[in-house]
Amino acid sequence: MTSTYYQQQWEKIKDQPDNHKALDLLAGCIAYSFLDDYLQNCDYKKEYIRLLCTMTAHSSDPQRSGPAARALFSIIVERLCDDFEELQTLTYNKVMTQVISFCRQLPEGRELDRCLTNFKINSPEDLLTRIEKIRMEYHPFPEPGCVKKILLLSRVTIGADIAVTSVIIQRLFQIFPDAEIILIGAGKLEELYAGNPRIKIHPVSYSRRGGLLERLAVWHTVLEVIASERDAKTILVDPDSRLSQLGILPLIESENYFFFDSRSDISFYSNLSMAQLANAWIDKLMGNKISNKIFCYPKIWPPQTLTLAANQFCSQIMSRRIITVNFGVGGNERKCIGSQAEEMILLDILKDEGTVIILDKGFGDLELRHNDRLMEAVQARGHTVINACIGSGLLEPFTQGLIGVESRIGEMAGLIANSHEYIGYDSACQHIAAAMETPCITIFAGSNNMRFIRRWSAHGIRKSAIIHIDTLNDCALIDAEGIVVRLRNARQLLKRS
Repeated sequence: MTSTYYQQQWEKIKDQPDNHKALDLLAGCIAYSFLDDYLQNCDYKKEYIRLLCTMTAHSSDPQRSGPAARALFSIIVERLCDDFEELQTLTYNKVMTQVISFCRQLPEGRELDRCLTNFKINSPEDLLTRIEKIRMEYHPFPEPGCVKKILLLSRVTIGADIAVTSVIIQRLFQIFPDAEIILIGAGKLEELYAGNPRIKIHPVSYSRRGGLLERLAVWHTVLEVIASERDAKTILVDPDSRLSQLGILPLIESENYFFFDSRSDISFYSNLSMAQLANAWIDKLMGNKISNKIFCYPKIWPPQTLTLAANQFCSQIMSRRIITVNFGVGGNERKCIGSQAEEMILLDILKDEGTVIILDKGFGDLELRHNDRLMEAVQARGHTVINACIGSGLLEPFTQGLIGVESRIGEMAGLIANSHEYIGYDSACQHIAAAMETPCITIFAGSNNMRFIRRWSAHGIRKSAIIHIDTLNDCALIDAEGIVVRLRNARQLLKRS
């Protein structure tokens, strides 16, 4: 379809009442048509991006603006970012440059325009030139005595903050032993990092489901944080954060800005994990400042109160093995292998005498209902199944069966730390397991991109394993029995290691 056709369809439905379904369909078709042309011959059809921006800006009602914003980010932006290839990174930069330039021309985008102008960004070409210069050129860290404060952006998602940001934090501790680190990100990071007194968390929320201006608005907040925190001896480290739209939006003068280009394959080998890439990047910026470059694995520093609560809870489990399982997919159903396979996994684990499964019930009505059904199915097969809360503990010692737990992320970290194994989908918990040195098996579904899987596999001191499942085809074709056999084999190998 041509962009003219889609423009005509948009004109027909844009002011119709109750047009949410039609908007979803149209926005998805436009986004996929952009990818069709791009995948076939790398043709960048800017009119498709412009039309999605127009649809987003047409209404202040989230139900009307949301479909186009979701299509733009989930279908186009996220897929470009997940490939970890140079061409896709360049195209992402073009897309976001066009989106930002569109937004600054809106009446509601005056503040965006003013801030960009203050950074001498006056055109789309200025934005694109800046980010490409940052990616192609780099400068080493200053001398340790020249830095007293480090502003570090969150990666927004918990898993990436563990796999990437925690590694960078540890390396910065090595290089700048007297500097304070201020982590700019969501308040929930307190549950993973507040146990380290050298890390100050400055809460900033990023809207992953808002319209274009809502997603860009966090930039203004981050600029305010920088203005309030910085002094003459401050540097800013950007680990390819959504808070800067992956480096597109400027935050500080270039000589004090250090950008980790985690999606590029220019400088690094393609088979490295994100934790290894982060270490390699720090090594590059260190130069010869420190002769002993110590590799750091992902790590977390949860508050002692959360750790003690999890320890006390697990002390009531009188079993040979505790295995924590998480089947949450964060709304991305492509990562899910289906209830039948999940149920078979739980039942196979419980064949081992003296085994207790802690099932993370997740959050939100959909995840809670899904896990309740799994627990009912396991109970129907004759196993003991209970619900429990971390603070309340267990009514009596538990020796065999399944415990469904609703918990905060910091409490879940404590449960994983007390477990003999962790099993789950590609999510934050696999990186928590790596950080807590718990043997981990990740069920990697929803992607057949080998580089993506290698990048985001759990990487820690203890060995981990993956079970890759192709869920991009018909889920009915998934071999649940085969998954169970492969998982059982991977568990045996990890036990021996």
